[in-house]
Amino acid sequence: MQITGQAVSRTCAICDRSLLQGEQAVRYAPDGGEFVDVCPLCQEIAAEYGWVKEGSPTSPTVPVQRRRRRGLLASIFAPLQSAPEETVASEPILRRLSDPELATVEAADLFNASDYRRTIGGVAKSLGEPRASILPLSGVNQELVITIAWDITWYQYRVSPESAQPVKLEARGHELGELDGSFQAWNAKIQPDGRIVPQIARL
Repeated sequence: MQITGQAVSRTCAICDRSLLQGEQAVRYAPDGGEFVDVCPLCQEIAAEYGWVKEGSPTSPTVPVQRRRRRGLLASIFAPLQSAPEETVASEPILRRLSDPELATVEAADLFNASDYRRTIGGVAKSLGEPRASILPLSGVNQELVITIAWDITWYQYRVSPESAQPVKLEARGHELGELDGSFQAWNAKIQPDGRIVPQIARL
């Protein structure tokens, strides 16, 4: 059976996952512009972003500017009751942590403030709780890698605290065997909303 180029190149506009042949995607228009494919796992996220579903006669129910809030601005302008959820550890606990533990907590906070947290939360609704790890990379840049994995798919994010874009999708795949063993030292938990929490004894 011949596979067309279109089938190979289709990806979800939210999680960047390559769509399987025959997988039913729904088309949405971000900002009312050109339509893009969204996989079944991310359709709730697209609706929450306020994207317009193809064929829908209604306007977005969620303001588009809401999805543009990220990072520090999100924590500044978010409702007061959500502010404590933005930080993995409080100041008294942070003072007792070692430098590597502090770096791990900072990486978790940066990830939790990004839009990727929402993506992981959406996938977890369908696939259940994943395994997760936060691994510092060797080098002077103090970068870390967050790996989040289920049995049938995994995502890997590079966290660069000093970068203008501190969290980036580094890689994704479908088999745990594709991951180096060092990334499979599961030392973090994923909460139902997609937040990552390092497993540090003093937290």
